[in-house]
Amino acid sequence: MADVAAVAQLSEADLHRLFGARTARAFEEGEVTEDQRRAIYELTKMGPTAFNSQPLRIVWVSQDEARDRLVSHMMPGNQPKTAAAPMTAILAVDETWHHKFDRFLPARPQMGQMYREDEELAQETGRSNAFIQVGYFVMAVRAVGLAAGPMTGFDAAGLDASSSRSRPSSPGARRSTGAPKVRTAAGASRVSTATPLRPARSPGS
Repeated sequence: MADVAAVAQLSEADLHRLFGARTARAFEEGEVTEDQRRAIYELTKMGPTAFNSQPLRIVWVSQDEARDRLVSHMMPGNQPKTAAAPMTAILAVDETWHHKFDRFLPARPQMGQMYREDEELAQETGRSNAFIQVGYFVMAVRAVGLAAGPMTGFDAAGLDASSSRSRPSSPGARRSTGAPKVRTAAGASRVSTATPLRPARSPGS
């Protein structure tokens, strides 16, 4: 086995935090702060995407009526974890990303024409790049001292319909976020996240 620590330019503790973490299934009481959420976004957006399009959309769901609706769309085995998490993120793909080249590639907005002429290509490209960002999201959650626990067991159509009442996006993956009650490494509390990933119609950035 390669001696990763001898080659990596990170401390062993940081390597463990980012790559040695495991999914948390129970959570400590406490909140995922606004500063933590903003930091997670700032790190996630650095992931490489085609044309710097960043099609991933993140919808944070806390403990309220919106969480109850979200739990109702989860598979039975995922409902208790989703309900107990201090914070849950719905990760989705902006299905209209290819109509925004003037925003993320203002020097060459004409590049978007090939995607506007081929909707299947546009949706596949959007999903592929959003999944890259999902990986960065998981790393970002861990980097701020939390843990990510992705879940895809949910009623995508039902969640999509529920979400689209307020935003034009379609969900792709869910993550519950908070500090776990179980095995914390090096004294650092971790959070678990659950997220649905199909396309999300969120028109914003």
